[in-house]
Amino acid sequence: MGFLAASLDRVQPSATIAVTNKARELKAAGRDVIGLGAGEPDFDTPENIKEAAIKAIREGQTKYTAVDGTPELKSAIAAKFKRENGLTYDASQISVGTGGKQVLYNALLATLNPGDEVLIPAPFWVSYPDIVLLGGGEPVSVPTTQANGFKLTPAALEKAITAKTKWLILNSPSNPSGAAYSRAEIEALAEVLRRYPDVWILTDDMYEHLVYDNFEFTTIAQVAPDLYERTLTMNGVSKAYCMTGWRIGYGAGPAHLIKAMAKLQSQSTSNPCSISQCAAVEALNGPQDFIAANNKVFKQRRDLVVSMLNQARGISCPVPEGAFYVYPSCEGVIGRTSAGGVKLETDEDFVTALLEEQGVAVVQGSAFGLGPNFRISYATATEALEEACERIQRFCASLR
Repeated sequence: MGFLAASLDRVQPSATIAVTNKARELKAAGRDVIGLGAGEPDFDTPENIKEAAIKAIREGQTKYTAVDGTPELKSAIAAKFKRENGLTYDASQISVGTGGKQVLYNALLATLNPGDEVLIPAPFWVSYPDIVLLGGGEPVSVPTTQANGFKLTPAALEKAITAKTKWLILNSPSNPSGAAYSRAEIEALAEVLRRYPDVWILTDDMYEHLVYDNFEFTTIAQVAPDLYERTLTMNGVSKAYCMTGWRIGYGAGPAHLIKAMAKLQSQSTSNPCSISQCAAVEALNGPQDFIAANNKVFKQRRDLVVSMLNQARGISCPVPEGAFYVYPSCEGVIGRTSAGGVKLETDEDFVTALLEEQGVAVVQGSAFGLGPNFRISYATATEALEEACERIQRFCASLR
């Protein structure tokens, strides 16, 4: 009998964190490495948000708070949902966690029983299936295609639903593909979900504000108010507000679900950091103009990366609607051999050889459930992106 819990054998370490760590190790060893694995903005947290945190420390806001969020933060979150999404929630319907990951974790662990299925459109954020597995449920990957813009179709959704389906996880804009669902596309999925009243919807809107080309963001409870009672709308301050390390995520949904999530949190982490919560209040209530300014830079970087990758031999890169990722296909290079003598049989072979031979760290598509692709985060300095794309072009040109 092993010492470690058998349930741990069901999950994998996060692939995106693994790639970032490997890039850090190689850099520390003196290698010239450009890391494009981490999903975090390179912009600093805005000054007004930092000042709110400093003020909180000076005022002694350093004690325990309510387990799942202060009244002030819940009020700011309720105001955000009303203002930006036309959704009404009171404090009993809102949960604040240590990052969006904890909100997802709490919701799934509080609701899954052995054998319950969770539908996850692929490509998906690496943590979804593993959190489902830790909760004793069964993740069901529902593949999408590049031709469909990496979006779940109503037909694929209907086909995937069984008597065991408990949740559908929707992530728009998506990590890793940057795909974002239009109002019409969400309405079409809602039409299917209306026929299955026992299926709950967990919508991960973490990249809500990172959209381009006049794309209009909507979320499912807003588009289909009749599904409000079985939807958990998850969001956070990490990405749009450049606050990844502050660890504040939040979700809103039916009070009985939120209460169950709070019960779980009370026996795990207890409250999120008090100082981070004060900073998040300022983030949500304060000036929002920096988001558009950051997005202008992100859009330029997206366009640069898409253009340069499509000039690399054997790579095909679609234009994403949002987030700060591209998800190019490397199908055109599979079967070739790198200058270093590595036969590229999978997308993992491709990203490993690219790191070893050109010092560019990206994440293989197989980690996100759909390949042969790879994910690049363009939330990094423009010069570094340009250099990385030149290296990818050189790498692909040298394949034989």
